[in-house]
Amino acid sequence: MTPAATTTPRRAPSGSVSERTGAQPPRSRRPRLPGRLRRIGLPYLLLLPALVLELLVHLVPMAIGIVMSFRELTQFYIRDLNSAPWNGLDNFALAVDVNQPVGESLLRSFLTTCQFTVLSVGLCWLIGTAAAVFLQENFRGRGLLRAVFLIPYALPVYAAVITWAFMFQRDNGLINHVVHDQLGLTDTPPFWLIGDNSFVALLVVSVWKGWPFAFLIMMAGLQNIPRELYEAAAIDGAGVWQQVRRITLPSLRPVNQVLVLVLFLWTFNDFNTPYVLFGKAAPEAADLISVHIYQSSFVTWNFGTGSAMSVLLLIFLLAVTAGYLLFTSRGKKPADAH
Repeated sequence: MTPAATTTPRRAPSGSVSERTGAQPPRSRRPRLPGRLRRIGLPYLLLLPALVLELLVHLVPMAIGIVMSFRELTQFYIRDLNSAPWNGLDNFALAVDVNQPVGESLLRSFLTTCQFTVLSVGLCWLIGTAAAVFLQENFRGRGLLRAVFLIPYALPVYAAVITWAFMFQRDNGLINHVVHDQLGLTDTPPFWLIGDNSFVALLVVSVWKGWPFAFLIMMAGLQNIPRELYEAAAIDGAGVWQQVRRITLPSLRPVNQVLVLVLFLWTFNDFNTPYVLFGKAAPEAADLISVHIYQSSFVTWNFGTGSAMSVLLLIFLLAVTAGYLLFTSRGKKPADAH
C-alpha cells in the first residue's frame, strides 16, 4: 500500500447506519426569544391594570400630599394651588411644637389614638382567639354560631356605626334603657357621645366590628394544627389551659404576627368609625388622629399643616411596622437547604 493511500480519508459506505435510518446530525438549539418574552411578560401584563389603579388611587394622592406639606396652603390659595408659597419645614415644625396650640392638640390626639389602639387591638385579639378556640370543639349549632359571629364583619361600616349611634342616644337609646332603666347602674342617664364616655363608646364600637376579623383569621390558623397533638396532650394529663398555652399559642405565632400588625394599622388609621359616630367635631376624649387631621385640613382649611401631619403619621406607621417586623423575625431560623 502506498503512503498516499494511507492518508486519504475513507468515505462512509452508502449503506451506513445514518443514511439508512435518515437521522440528521445534532444541531445546536437556539432559544426562541419571542416565545420566552411572551411567557415572561404575560404575568406583568396581567398585573399592569392593578398597578395602574394602585398608582392612581394611592401613590399619586400620596405624592400630592407630600408636596402640599411643604407649602403654605390655606383657604386663600384654594383656587390656585400652585400659587401657594413654599415654606419648607415650617408646617412640620408647627405640628411637632408642643408649646404651641397646634402641636399640643396633635400630641394629645396622638396619645389618645395610641391608648385607643392598644385597647382595641388587645380586646379584638383576645375575644377573637377565645371564640375561635371555643368553636374548635364539635357540638350542635357550631356552624350557625360561626355565621352569627361573622355578622359584624359582614355588615357595612356606616350602617353598623349609625345603628350604634342610635343605641348610644341619652334619652331614647337602648344602652341607657338597659344600663339606667333596667339595671339601675347609674343615677342619671349618662351621655355616651359627648364627654369622657365618648372614648368608651368609640372603643365598644371598634371592638364590636373588629373582633370577628380576628376570629376569622384565628379560626383559619387553628385548622392547620393537628388534632393528634391535643389528643396526646390530653393523654399526658394536660388541661385545657395547658393545651392552649403549650400547643395553640405557639402554633399560631406566625398568624398572630400578621394579625396584630393588620389590626394595628387598621385601628390607628380608622376614620370611618369616629366620623360617623361623632360627626365632624369629635369630643376631646375620642379625638383620634385621623379625625384631628381631617379637622385641621377641611374644617380650618389649613391644608399645608394637615398634609404635614399626614406625612408625620405615615413616617410613624412605617417606623413602627419596620420595627415590629424586625422584632418578630429575630427568632426565626432560616430554612434548611435541601
